[in-house]
Amino acid sequence: MRILICDDNKNILDQLQKYIMEFFKSRKLKSPKICCYHSGEALLSDAGSKDIVFLDIEMPGLNGIYVGKELKEKNKNTIIFIITSYVEYLDDAMRFHVFRYLSKPLDKQRLFQNMKDAIQLYNSTNVKIPIETKEGIYTYTASEIILIEAMSRTITVHTLSRDLIAKQNMEHWNRTLNIPCFFQTHRSFIINMKYVTDFDHSLIHLYDDQYTAYLTKRKYSEFKNTYFLYLESTR
Repeated sequence: MRILICDDNKNILDQLQKYIMEFFKSRKLKSPKICCYHSGEALLSDAGSKDIVFLDIEMPGLNGIYVGKELKEKNKNTIIFIITSYVEYLDDAMRFHVFRYLSKPLDKQRLFQNMKDAIQLYNSTNVKIPIETKEGIYTYTASEIILIEAMSRTITVHTLSRDLIAKQNMEHWNRTLNIPCFFQTHRSFIINMKYVTDFDHSLIHLYDDQYTAYLTKRKYSEFKNTYFLYLESTR
């Protein structure tokens, strides 16, 4: 994981870097690589991955709104925090699906809570999942899996690129996909909420209605609430 911070104020850069390191240390997590930049131009010239980005809005040269849009066009999974004292930019930031909007001066506890949500989203998007088949083992990221379907003792993993007949059973997939974007809607289906098109009390349509999964009636309320929380976390 790489975290990038962009702000023309050195004090903010130092404080945010300190807080982020403290967040990972307090949770006994491996500290990620943190890169700091004083301008949008410098950040955009970084050739490495940009997993989580903290952007100031008002900077000399390219502003944070422009930089944020550029980052999202290159990788829609980049998690962007906007940090500013100017609330009038909120609408512009929300248009490119900024993850969170943090006000200056920084509130450490609020930052920690939002970092927790960001790490969960990062893991649900980027964690790699091995799929064992008779032909071999194929690895996909969680975001590439649309749903798991069990029919007549056959487990099919539907991905963005192909369908795979997996040797692992549903119990295995329940353990493996215990991450925020997945939900077991029925004993025969585990779905990725990222691809939900619409749903009612008995059926869920996914990936522009290309797939359908059963929804157990007793799980309807739980699924609806979980789905709404998932949508909120990805805004």
